[in-house]
This record gives sequence, structure tokens and C-alpha cells, in this order.
Amino acid sequence: MGGMAKSRLTSRGSAATISALGDPVWVKCLVGTASVAFLGLFLVVPLVAVFTEALRKGLGAYLDSFHQPDALAAIRLTLLVAGIAVPLNIVFGLAASWAIAKFEFRGKSLLITLIDLPFAVSPVISGLIYVLLFGLQGWFGPWLAAHDIQIIFAVPGIVLATVFVTFPFVAREMIPLMQEQGTEEEEAALVLGASGWQTFWRVTLPNVKWALLYGVILCNARAMGEFGAVSVVSGHLRGKTNTMPLHVEILYNEYNFVAAFAVASLLALLALVTLVLKALVEWRTGREVHAAGAGPENLESPEE
Repeated sequence: MGGMAKSRLTSRGSAATISALGDPVWVKCLVGTASVAFLGLFLVVPLVAVFTEALRKGLGAYLDSFHQPDALAAIRLTLLVAGIAVPLNIVFGLAASWAIAKFEFRGKSLLITLIDLPFAVSPVISGLIYVLLFGLQGWFGPWLAAHDIQIIFAVPGIVLATVFVTFPFVAREMIPLMQEQGTEEEEAALVLGASGWQTFWRVTLPNVKWALLYGVILCNARAMGEFGAVSVVSGHLRGKTNTMPLHVEILYNEYNFVAAFAVASLLALLALVTLVLKALVEWRTGREVHAAGAGPENLESPEE
């Protein structure tokens, strides 16, 4: 009884402290209004403007913009590049996060730093590096030309640039979760006779499946929307090396605003779908965490 009374007094004291330190109502209203205004001005208004301009001449003109051969080629190339880059990043992200979170080895800090490198380097700089390496006048350019291999101003260069700017996303979503989970479950599986692959597929991967999906969603969105690095290595060849963002730029520079905003609306829809999927993954993850925290083993026993 004494413990319960002490707990109630402590709770009342904490509530009183929080109430005393609470901000005035006008401060909360001001901060909330400023946040909504900022989101409306910099996110909602541009999004509405994209669809408004795309549909300015009617639905027929909007749909005709996607029937152009160059637009179809840009969409196909964007899907192709994302279809190659995202699976490669999944493999790298799984391997890197598993190694960093579950093992100790020399160069671990260096690997973590290299994973964060695309966040610190401008995408344009990364594209220039690929040009210096694989361009006709680059380090490997003469050898590639002698063997009739073209990387820059071709699909391989676009894939390489896209992989570089997107490879941190999967790994960075999974590393903290794997580190928090520790190695106890894997060690128990190994003691019970499971092999390394069995431990990975049946223990490690199921525990991080939502973080993996979250990273894949972000990686795919960045892969389809990348502009800077792809712009440097693509050569802007219409119908051949133009992705959707590059095609939008060309159409806009040619004052073909309806077609430009129509293609841009596809990228905007991709962003909206990404946000919805991101929210669903967060909701699902929150439900699983809540269910795990509310299990019988985590319930507090009543004080005597």
C-alpha cells in the first residue's frame, strides 16, 4: 500500500511539473500555424501547381504527353535503372548491415564512413568522377573503347551513378535496428545447430523485414528521381539516355510546359505513393513493437 501511495504521489508530482513547464496556448498555436504554413507553402502549393499545369489543356493533352516516343523511352529507362539499382542496393545493404551489426573486424569504422559518403558528396561530383574514370579521355577510357565497351553516355553509366547515390538507404535503415537487437538470437540458433545461411534467413532477416522494406521504398524513390549524377553521365540523348527527370528538363527548356508537367506529375505521384507506403510501414512496425511490449512477459507485476 505504501508503495502504491508513493507511486501516485510521484505521478502527481510529475504531472504538476509538466503542467508548470508547459508552453502557453498562444505559443503552441503560433508554432503549429508556422509549421502548417511552411508545409503548405513549400510542399502542398508546388504539388498542386504541378498537377494544375499538367491538366491545364485538358485530360486529352495530358494523356497525349505520355504517347510520345521520347516520353515512353524515358519512362522505360527510369524503370530499368531502378530495377537494376534497387536489387543491387538490397544485396549490399543486407551484407553491410549484417557485417557491421553482427561482427567485429578491422576497417569497420571505415566501412560505416564510406556508406555515408553519398550523403556528403554532391551527386554532380560523383557523376564527374565516373566521367574521369570511364569517359573516353578517362583512366579506363582507351581500354574500354578498344574493347567496344561504352559506359559513359550509356545505360551502364546511368546505373552506376544511380547505385552510388542510393546505396546508403537500405544499409542505413537496417544497421541501427540490427545493432539494437544484438546477437543473442543468432548465437542461440548456431548453438542449436543452424548453419550461417539458415540463421540469416530464419532469424536475422525476419527481425529486420520492415526496416528492409522501408529502405527499399526510399531507395526506389531516390533512384527514379535522381537528376544531378545522371545528368552528368547520360549525355542527354533523347530517346536513349534520358530518364524522366532529364526528360522533364528538356521539355521545360523547349517551353513544352504541359508535357513537362505531365511527366513531372508521374514523379510527384511516385513521391505520394512513397509517403503512403512509408506511413504504412511505420504503422505496421509500431503495431508489432506495441504488441511485443504488451506481451505477458513485459507486464509489470502489481506492487504488494
